[in-house]
Amino acid sequence: MFPDVRYPIETPPGPGKTIEVAPGIKWLQMPLPFSLNHINLYLLEDGDGWAIVDTGIRDEGVQKIWEDIFANELDGKPVTRVIVTHMHPDHIGNAGWLCKRWDVELFMSRTEFFHARGVMAEQSTGYSEVAMRYFKRVGLSEETMEDIRKAGTGNYRNITETLPFGYRRLLDGDYMKIGDRVWQVITGSGHSPEHVCLYNAELDVLISGDQVLPRITSNVSVHALEPEENPMKFWQASHEKFKSIPSTAYVLPAHNRPFYGLHDRLNYLIHHHEDRMEALEEACVEPKKATDLLGVLFNRELDSFQMMLAVGECVAHLHCLMERGRMVRTLADDDVYRYESVDHDLVQHHEHDKPDEAPVLV
Repeated sequence: MFPDVRYPIETPPGPGKTIEVAPGIKWLQMPLPFSLNHINLYLLEDGDGWAIVDTGIRDEGVQKIWEDIFANELDGKPVTRVIVTHMHPDHIGNAGWLCKRWDVELFMSRTEFFHARGVMAEQSTGYSEVAMRYFKRVGLSEETMEDIRKAGTGNYRNITETLPFGYRRLLDGDYMKIGDRVWQVITGSGHSPEHVCLYNAELDVLISGDQVLPRITSNVSVHALEPEENPMKFWQASHEKFKSIPSTAYVLPAHNRPFYGLHDRLNYLIHHHEDRMEALEEACVEPKKATDLLGVLFNRELDSFQMMLAVGECVAHLHCLMERGRMVRTLADDDVYRYESVDHDLVQHHEHDKPDEAPVLV
């Protein structure tokens, strides 16, 4: 089941260029050194200047493209503020540099700001033993765990500029005036703790960040930092919440292209995860490790980094099933969790949609 999504613009903007996607809104892209090779950023006309929404990773090449944008695409106007949807490096990476470059304030939600500050404050070169215990209990092999241990926790700091000391808080339900337009702040959770989206009713435009993407599904994972969390519960609830936005909205996402078809896409994402959870139930008639279940969710080979994210996504689905009373977990003698569906008689075997979408791994 694929959503009815329509893309009004076929070709994205080239490096250092913008495309006007709605009155007073410019779309640009920055490169990413990941399998997902780009991020969409937006400029909102703000009186005598421009507000930036999301920033790209901290990188000299990305900053050079930003300088080209400043020189050629701002109509001679300055940057007035920096808005960040959430704390992942491709969104927040250049926020500190941009705020300093233009002497402007940073706007984002409180949870995302302090989460980013906390991650950047972590000075260890590797994961703690507490974190490694989580990786062991979800079934990662010693080889994969050694790769994770060697990679350490420093990459976030490498691609994220130090943030300003202070910020301006964005809160769900708030309204923010940018230029002569008013934008409603709507937050979601699951992919990140308090992800900010912006909706303007006059233009019927939603800037969705990673909360709603047209072709790929955002990664929703349980992390070693909070090993008993249930992000899938909040992710599914957020999809329902965003149906309050008109189905006619023009959606400006962080990846892929701007699109129409918001409600169809939200319904697809809800179905996608419910289908995955039902498939996991069927796979757990006998107790299974989380790593034994990755083939239910993913249909490709995974390197160590992708394995860490993939098992986090699998555990997110399993935790949601546990809270719903449909899955139980036991800690076996090898100190690894096994998961088993609760009522085998209620598990209906049928053909599931194939796992056709890769989660956003940034």
